[in-house]
Amino acid sequence: MLSAIIAATLLIVGSLFCLVAAVGMLRLPDTLIRMHAATKAGTLGTGFILAAEAVAADDLGTTIRAVAVIVFLLLTAPVAAHLIGRAAYHRGVQLFEKTWIDELDHTMKNKQADPDSERPQS
Repeated sequence: MLSAIIAATLLIVGSLFCLVAAVGMLRLPDTLIRMHAATKAGTLGTGFILAAEAVAADDLGTTIRAVAVIVFLLLTAPVAAHLIGRAAYHRGVQLFEKTWIDELDHTMKNKQADPDSERPQS
């Protein structure tokens, strides 16, 4: 009985985080900010839902799989979002007009001034 209550609570919390991620994807103004919402809230929501499955299953094999998927999500989602964000920035996706810090702008200007700076010296 207690495990069912814990699983239901985890499932509701995870669903709320997934809802926040979905609303963030619809409402936030630009690609980089949307990815932040999708990565943070989506990963948390999925983690809570998988934890609910691990508690409800009451099976060691299912619990180990759920924990492995949670660890995999925590390791890969931020890296994937970072790479997608950098690719979007390099493609010229416009930032939100109220963005006042652009830390990559200086790096991009240096690369445009010296295109051979990333090539290995032979």
